[in-house]
Amino acid sequence: MADGRLKAVAQDLEDEEEMDGEEEGETEGEELDLSLFTAWRTEPPPPPPPRRHVSLLYSRDWDELDEVAATSRESNHKRARVFDSGESSQYTGIPSGDLSFSRYTDMNYIHNISYDAVERQDEAGDGGIDMATQDRTDENVPDAENPNVGNVEQPQNELRMDLTDDLLYLIFSFLGQKDLCRAGASCKQWHAASSHEDFWRSLKFDNIPITLENFLFICLRYHQNVKELNLSGVPRADVLFMEAASCLSRLETLTLGKGHLSDAFFQELSELPALINLSICDSALGGGINEATIQHDRLRNLHIVKCRSHRIAVRCPQLLKLSMKRSSMTHVTLHSPQLRELDLSSCHKLSDAAIRAAAVACPKLTSLDTSFCSCVTDETLREISQACLSLSSLDASNCHNISFESVKLSMLVDLKLHSCEGITSASMAAIAQSRLLEALQLDNCSLLTSVSLDLPHLRKISLVHLRKFVELNLRSPVLQYIKVSRCSALQRINIISNSLQKLVLQKQESLVNLSLQCYSLVDVDLSDCESLTNSICDVFSKGGGCPMLRSLVLDNCESLSVVEIRSCSLVNLSLAGCRTMTSLKLSCPSLKKVNLDGCDHLEVANFSPVGLESLNLGICPKLDTVHIEAPIMTTLELKGCGVLSKASIKCPCLISLDASFCRQFVDGSLSGTVVDCPLIEQLTLSSCLAIGDDGLYSLSRLDRLTLLDLSYTFLINLQPVFDSCSQLKVLKLSACKYLTDSSLDALYKQGALPSLLELDLSYSSIGQNAIIELLANCTNLVNVNLNGCTNLHELVCVSTDAMSIDGNSGNKDADMASWKSERLLEVLNCTGCPNIKKVVITSGANCLHLSKINLNLSTNLKEVDLACSNLSILNLSNCTSLEILKLDCPRLTNLQLPACTMLAEDELEGAISHCNLLESLNINSCNKMNLEDFERLRSACPSLKRIQGGSLGGI
Repeated sequence: MADGRLKAVAQDLEDEEEMDGEEEGETEGEELDLSLFTAWRTEPPPPPPPRRHVSLLYSRDWDELDEVAATSRESNHKRARVFDSGESSQYTGIPSGDLSFSRYTDMNYIHNISYDAVERQDEAGDGGIDMATQDRTDENVPDAENPNVGNVEQPQNELRMDLTDDLLYLIFSFLGQKDLCRAGASCKQWHAASSHEDFWRSLKFDNIPITLENFLFICLRYHQNVKELNLSGVPRADVLFMEAASCLSRLETLTLGKGHLSDAFFQELSELPALINLSICDSALGGGINEATIQHDRLRNLHIVKCRSHRIAVRCPQLLKLSMKRSSMTHVTLHSPQLRELDLSSCHKLSDAAIRAAAVACPKLTSLDTSFCSCVTDETLREISQACLSLSSLDASNCHNISFESVKLSMLVDLKLHSCEGITSASMAAIAQSRLLEALQLDNCSLLTSVSLDLPHLRKISLVHLRKFVELNLRSPVLQYIKVSRCSALQRINIISNSLQKLVLQKQESLVNLSLQCYSLVDVDLSDCESLTNSICDVFSKGGGCPMLRSLVLDNCESLSVVEIRSCSLVNLSLAGCRTMTSLKLSCPSLKKVNLDGCDHLEVANFSPVGLESLNLGICPKLDTVHIEAPIMTTLELKGCGVLSKASIKCPCLISLDASFCRQFVDGSLSGTVVDCPLIEQLTLSSCLAIGDDGLYSLSRLDRLTLLDLSYTFLINLQPVFDSCSQLKVLKLSACKYLTDSSLDALYKQGALPSLLELDLSYSSIGQNAIIELLANCTNLVNVNLNGCTNLHELVCVSTDAMSIDGNSGNKDADMASWKSERLLEVLNCTGCPNIKKVVITSGANCLHLSKINLNLSTNLKEVDLACSNLSILNLSNCTSLEILKLDCPRLTNLQLPACTMLAEDELEGAISHCNLLESLNINSCNKMNLEDFERLRSACPSLKRIQGGSLGGI
């Protein structure tokens, strides 16, 4: 019997689909199909309730309908079984490996394959599942819900999909009605879960074609729960609604659009007792020239947006909010004495008299929007102000015929007058009478020249793009927001407020006078105010009216020449781009950040006192005198202050001082700085040509000095450094061309600077003998830079543990003793040494920690012989004369040989055969390397992972 019922339902649905296909054509696969969704019901659904005008033909008691609906929601909630047979599931007709139904978006397709599967099961008999029999007795489902049923042989590849009702409820709560219908067509459990009443309180069918039968079925089944209905974009939405209106007695919100709503629709609408919200968009109302009447006793919110009708009458005694925005009608009749909000914006066909009549008919109106209604006049606003005594919000933007001069709205709180060409300075007198006004917008009022307002409740004001605006006077103790932008003629601003915290007046090119009495003002931005004079500093200094100011931006204020600010609260100050400023005096104990980028003409800078932690004055090439008093400053950069001669730096916490390129920085300034800054650890005096012995001897006061940079100086005698800086770890002497071999004697003969770890002698005139002695005797050196040393010819550490020079070992016993001790050297840089020809380091040199050697651009280098147990990186790039390469470096991982044009294949193959960990090899532009060599190289060194060579890139 059950089998016959399922087949009959399936056949009926197939017949129905064929008929729909002939009638609907292209929309056949898109309509919301509930046929399969309803197929799981234990009995056929009750017929839809009749419309009121045919109620005599058929009627049914509502209690009986409720009982039938409750019966239809009952289900056994059995677990769905999925058979993983590698093909399609016999239960659902969907491939077993994919439980997502999103792939099967065509409901007709799902319907057909599902019922075809059911028929195949019926015909198979013992191999399928009789769902009707299962509903009656559950004889074929031996699970937890039927504990007494005997064991039944199950397929070996059966998988169970056991989802609890709570989990299904959670998952289905994210689906819309269309997807709920599709999910409900899968099995009984999903059907029951998708039918939960919580999912059908809000019916949203916007832009979804739905048949009348399906819509009536849903409305009938969930008539007690449906509170919201959206039929926007649904074809014949008015017909659907009128057919189902009798079963939507609890509907509260209705949304329609993109169609035509007849007079019969509005008559039917009045019969919904619970309706509160009605929204109609982009629709034609009523019929022809007749008046479209919307009448309802309980309606509270009505939105008629972008609709078309000749005349509209609204008879809703409880209506509170009405919006007719962008609707085209010539007349509006309102019978809504309780209306509070009325929106008539962009109703271009409404006349001034029609707008006046509509607003005056609502005595309790508090909000009115007539923006873009160009016909509105001052007379209309006057009558509205007399009839609507509670009006607090008015938007009359783009109403070009109003001047607002004789309008008195005593209760007005929010006023918008965008692009009102009739608004002038005379209008401010009328606005000033609105003593309760809190928000005012006067953007694009092209004739407005000045604004003077004293309003005790004004909180926000916007003045944008006022071409003739010259003066602004505002007085309001609660003013919190002010926007002034694109007012090119504005010259004077006077603001008095106790609540204003942020003021932005960017690009006010004509602004000359600014007066502020704003005791809560924290942030001020006056960027690109080119006409501001030095007097502006008084506004932000002590006693100027801004005692709480924390951030001040004066970028690109090019009329400022002398800036002097004294403030106890200022934290951030930006003067970037103030190119005419010559003098800067800041007395701001709380100042944490200052920006002086582009202050090219600054000559005198005084920071006393300031709370800065770091300061960079390197962009002030004309700075001559500096006085800095900063108790917590740790970093100071004077880099590039080429004419700085007078410097008084009192920073007891200073750790790093960079005075690079301060060519006139003299010994006296350095000595005074050392006395007042005893904690300096890093001192950079590169290119400080005026520093002499007296200044270097003063460094003895710096007990923590670990880095000293004397590069690009004319120093000859380094003894003051050796005597004063015994704790140095880094010494940079790059490009000190006047140093001689004897200048470094104290390092390797007397043991000076015992803590030295890094030594930079790049581009210096130090000879080879001194270099060899340094490497042999300064065993604590970790990093040595010899880049560009023209006097370095050979670097040889022979197997006898003696470093020879041109084959002469000198005092052999002494050399042997010195090279027997272990060295800490890790990095050796000899980039661009034009005269070096030979580098030999044997295992006897005890360079056990040497991990990186850089000989790049040493074009005359011919021989490299290295036996370094810890070497990992070797760079011989552009060594165009290299012919001999011997490597005994078991930990070498990276070898760079690009442009080594003289290096032969056999030589390279023999060199890398002892490098068991080599991974990366670069032989680009090595002319003697061929494509066939790569395999030989891999054979010689199996650990190679990447070879870069020729035009092949990497292999």
